[in-house]
Amino acid sequence: MEAHTSLLARVRACRICETHLPDGPRPVLQLHPKARIMVSGQAPGRKVHATGIPFDDASGERLREWMGVSDETFYDEKKVAILPMGFCYPGTGKSGDLPPRPECAPAWREQLLARIPKLELNLVIGKYAHDYHLTSKQKNLTETVRNWQDYWPKVIPLPHPSPRNNIWLKKNPWFKDEVIPALQQRISKLLSE
Repeated sequence: MEAHTSLLARVRACRICETHLPDGPRPVLQLHPKARIMVSGQAPGRKVHATGIPFDDASGERLREWMGVSDETFYDEKKVAILPMGFCYPGTGKSGDLPPRPECAPAWREQLLARIPKLELNLVIGKYAHDYHLTSKQKNLTETVRNWQDYWPKVIPLPHPSPRNNIWLKKNPWFKDEVIPALQQRISKLLSE
């Protein structure tokens, strides 16, 4: 456990992309070796940067709803690991938040993934996480998510739960009808074992 604690301390003290971060570094993640479920997101938004709590925003509320879990369960590091592709808020661009900083995943991701040996389900959220975690992808995010069963039961590709994706969710009702019930059932099973 000491090695795990030491690694998390080094990650939380990371400054490798400090000069590129408009609000400075504040790595946000949640990890414990006992976690069996992992959320692989993009990068923290402005609100999460301010609080230091992963998914402490509207996206997080929707994600917990999709997962069928309470805040208490979601923020229990022994149950759910939260490991975004970039740990710090990257700033805002023309159409929303900028992509995760490219330095972060190569510097830390494999070391951290090695610390969660009991991992049984990885919720892979958004394009950058899809690109990293999925060995085969379809032509776009919609097709990748539509073919979620290709990755099941260890990995499930998801769209971002941001309110910005309300139009996508309306255009793709199969996601709510097919994917969400399967996801909730799998998570419930893992949490009860």
